[in-house]
Amino acid sequence: MQLISENLHIISKTTKEAVLNRDTNYITNLLKKQIATNPDWIDLNIGPARGAFAGTMQWLVSIAQDLTDIPLSLDSTNADEIELGLALAKSPQDWIINSTNANHDRLDKVTELASKYDCSFIALTMNSELGIPKEADKRLELAFEINSVTEEKGIANNKIYFDPLILPVCVDQTQATEALNTIRMLKESFEPQVNTTIGLSNVSNGCPKELRPLINRVFMVMAMGCGLDSAIVDSFDSELLRLNTMIESQNDQEAYDSVYLSIYNAMQNFEDLDAVEYDKNDAEQVKIYKTAEILLNKKVYSNSYLEI
Repeated sequence: MQLISENLHIISKTTKEAVLNRDTNYITNLLKKQIATNPDWIDLNIGPARGAFAGTMQWLVSIAQDLTDIPLSLDSTNADEIELGLALAKSPQDWIINSTNANHDRLDKVTELASKYDCSFIALTMNSELGIPKEADKRLELAFEINSVTEEKGIANNKIYFDPLILPVCVDQTQATEALNTIRMLKESFEPQVNTTIGLSNVSNGCPKELRPLINRVFMVMAMGCGLDSAIVDSFDSELLRLNTMIESQNDQEAYDSVYLSIYNAMQNFEDLDAVEYDKNDAEQVKIYKTAEILLNKKVYSNSYLEI
């Protein structure tokens, strides 16, 4: 599965200040750390990029392209900033716009850029009227609406990365399953096939810090089993990166990898969690299985679910 590194974002106060102050050394070091993890894309998240942040995307793209040939994901609600970044791209056809939704104004702007630069784009299955639909079939309907626009503009399906949108498991447990179902439906409903992606860390947002990596890892494996093509991830989570490689190779390295492989296979074969085999005497495998139960809404989530 392809990975988009999420580690350069102005949600971080330190990074926000570095971007605002045009701190080249800080940004260079942050990019080098991400480059060392060898992601498929590096996301440059600059938010709305208004006022003092105007021109930020050009500055970041210039630094990044001097350091690496790894494609970039341009992440801003400001379409003008995204185009300024794309205009500098050496190979824009390998880049991604992050993102649009089904709102006509935003969708029109992003698809125009995708068509002009032959780049890919992430499409969120939501709009301002419905928000994020609770049901998978409603999200699929929005994906069809988006696809009708891309067909009119001659954009190939392999340039589209639909995001089914995952809500925090601590807020609404049912939505993890809905996201997984949406991934399956998206992979089955288009010919030629479209791509899928998720903002992985959203699934654990609001959960205790010590639980978040495990929740993210288990959900990633489950989503891979449902056909997920890519994910926006914390590329500094070395265990997450290892698991991605391990699942793809199907070669376990750690004793607990067997339960991850069993979960992946169960999802791939549309089997219930009861089909997952794990060692009840192995504490790590028990944690993984319990997390899968929570994500599939088999047990009620609490911050102490691993202790129950």
